[in-house]
Amino acid sequence: MTEEIMTAAEAMEASAMPRARVVHCDDKARATPEQLPLPKAVAKKPVGDKSPAEWAYERVILYLKNFEEQLDKDHEVAMGFTGSSAGVLRIEGLGYFDPDIITFYGADETGTRMQLIQNVAQLNVALRAISKKTPEEEPARRIGFRLAQDLGEDEETSDN
Repeated sequence: MTEEIMTAAEAMEASAMPRARVVHCDDKARATPEQLPLPKAVAKKPVGDKSPAEWAYERVILYLKNFEEQLDKDHEVAMGFTGSSAGVLRIEGLGYFDPDIITFYGADETGTRMQLIQNVAQLNVALRAISKKTPEEEPARRIGFRLAQDLGEDEETSDN
């Protein structure tokens, strides 16, 4: 018999822990959020105590930060849209409204203000690298890092 016997407390804790998995075709691929330990600020509140919006918000931040870590100084993160002619949204802000809404704030490639309000049940985010507006004048803006700071994330992480 290979099943592990757990106490009620252990079973409850295990059910509250996030589960993640990823497989890459390149064994040397950069670690992705599914493979990295959760920041302590994210892990301190059990998943079962979070609304779907809060939990989606936190994970989108982890993906944004990881994506930005792979960009050079001349590119910023944006979001592409499928199934419409809306183009891309340069991500300048991210929020959530319990229990089930995520909001992306930003601008399109021409600088026109945009906002995407999405139910977490329909959440699809395609991250894209786009050239920053003024390559020579200012450094690329890193929304993922700013959002991670707002979560209270520091360099400490927790095993997930």
